[in-house]
Amino acid sequence: MRVTLLHSADALEPPEDPVLGQLTGAIESLSHEVTRVSADEDIIPVAHALRTTQPDLVFNLIESFAGVSSLDSSVTALLNLLGLRYTGSSPAGLLLAGDKSLAKQVLGFHSVTTPQFATMYRGAVEWAGEMEFPVIVKPPQEDASIGITSKSVVHDLQELFGRLDDLHAEFQTPVLVEEFIQGREFYVGVIGNLHPQALPIIELDFSGFPAGVPHVASWEAKWGTDGTGAESEAEKSAEFAGTKSIFPTDLDEQLYERMQETAVRAFEALRLRDYARIDLRVSPAGEIYVIEVNPNCYLERNAEFSRAAERDGLGYDPLIARIIELASARYAR
Repeated sequence: MRVTLLHSADALEPPEDPVLGQLTGAIESLSHEVTRVSADEDIIPVAHALRTTQPDLVFNLIESFAGVSSLDSSVTALLNLLGLRYTGSSPAGLLLAGDKSLAKQVLGFHSVTTPQFATMYRGAVEWAGEMEFPVIVKPPQEDASIGITSKSVVHDLQELFGRLDDLHAEFQTPVLVEEFIQGREFYVGVIGNLHPQALPIIELDFSGFPAGVPHVASWEAKWGTDGTGAESEAEKSAEFAGTKSIFPTDLDEQLYERMQETAVRAFEALRLRDYARIDLRVSPAGEIYVIEVNPNCYLERNAEFSRAAERDGLGYDPLIARIIELASARYAR
């Protein structure tokens, strides 16, 4: 097949995102022809390139457009308009999962538990549940922990108002205020369509954090940089010793199965396709909360989703082949 990797322009910024080369190698190992199309700030060249190449399949890696995360679904909608078959979730699934506030309401309708929350914008309350401090404050339509720092967890109204003001000024959108769940954090990959399956569970280990620092997967804690490739002040600070992802060995079998079932239910409730990663928090009492859903999650060889698939016996090249197979089974549009 002719396969086009469609990706955001920032993936090419030095150093180039390694997933581009890894995916190219994996797809070519399946005897497919690979081309790339980069989506920058003008959609016309993207449409022209796709019209010209007429790929049999688009491997959709779009995470944002013109630096705006919420526009990923709009670029995917272009693929529908062009009648192209593509990997990953549809615009509807990306919209549902991409807006954390909306996703929580949909999940609640399907009896999938998420933390109590409120959405606020410059004094207006769009939605409010029954919450208790501490709470975590974050932009609802950003991914990769953008907008989340150690200051995102607040313990009183004064801290809350200050954080709301900061995020309103930076993102110009409503802000999600969510009850902060004290407990362990886990990632559960899901793959499939008709009968989606959960992959082995990975835990985000915060044991490197000093005492008193909130266990939050901030940008700095996840990536260790400020996002530009340069060492950040947070990286230099002992406050962010970083996190590591591990396969937990001490989970009760029943809890393990409930976590996987919760991830699959969230995947289906939000109408996701092919693959996704579901982030969970588990309280000391064993209550499971969905805290984030990541459709079309990062497919770098050493990232959590790929590692979980390999743990399940699906190496990197076979994993990419499986995603292509799932997408190819669909009609275009």
